[in-house]
Amino acid sequence: MRRPGRTVYDAALRRARLAAYPPGQFVGQESFMTRTEILAMAREASVGPGVSVLDLCCGVAGPGRLVTAELGCAYRGVDRSVSAIEVARARARGLDCRFEVAEVPPVPDTVVDVVLLLETMLAFDDKEPLLRGIADALAPGGRFAFTVEEGLPLTDAEEQAMPCSDTVWPVRLPDLLARLGDVGLDLRWVRDLTRSHRRVADGLVAALEAERSAIAADLGHAAVDDLLTAHRLWSAWMGSGRIHKLAVVTEKIAEG
Repeated sequence: MRRPGRTVYDAALRRARLAAYPPGQFVGQESFMTRTEILAMAREASVGPGVSVLDLCCGVAGPGRLVTAELGCAYRGVDRSVSAIEVARARARGLDCRFEVAEVPPVPDTVVDVVLLLETMLAFDDKEPLLRGIADALAPGGRFAFTVEEGLPLTDAEEQAMPCSDTVWPVRLPDLLARLGDVGLDLRWVRDLTRSHRRVADGLVAALEAERSAIAADLGHAAVDDLLTAHRLWSAWMGSGRIHKLAVVTEKIAEG
């Protein structure tokens, strides 16, 4: 059965997402990050006027549009979803934003000041080709800002419980930092967002339950059930310490 495109998902979930976040914190993101957290990370990565930003797996680019509008930058978003990029382009009119449809990895052949990867590191089992491509795309002194689900790999039972578990690959922070170091990226800043993201996950569960009938009319009951199951698991894992949600900024070591 063909799944609805991102345009349909975005419209169907919008009311629930608006209800799930604290007032003023929803900016079109498809993640647990809040407006405040997105801007804090971007500032730590020194995003500002004249800074070139490459946003990998940008989706409908709520965070990218926010960063461009609030901080000023030359923004380029990349995502493999045609429908997500269509939404992003429509909402970015008047901003210095470019978008393209492409699979990641490979990382586009470019040189930029900042690479963003928000709420997507989880989806890559083998993270080495992605990290190497990001490092190659950064100018010396460039910054890589991302979020990561820190923890051990899923057990067999957890894989069975989590919908789409083939895109759920947590990583231990020491292991990730070692891989980042191998490609020439040094840790610059890290912040634990676990408590905040658990609150958002709980808010999404409540909002999805309240809007279940309306959302199911657009997406189907199976999709709503999967969303509820996934968000309940994330809440439980973050609440128990099984998973920590981290925001990280690294810097490319200048040669010479």
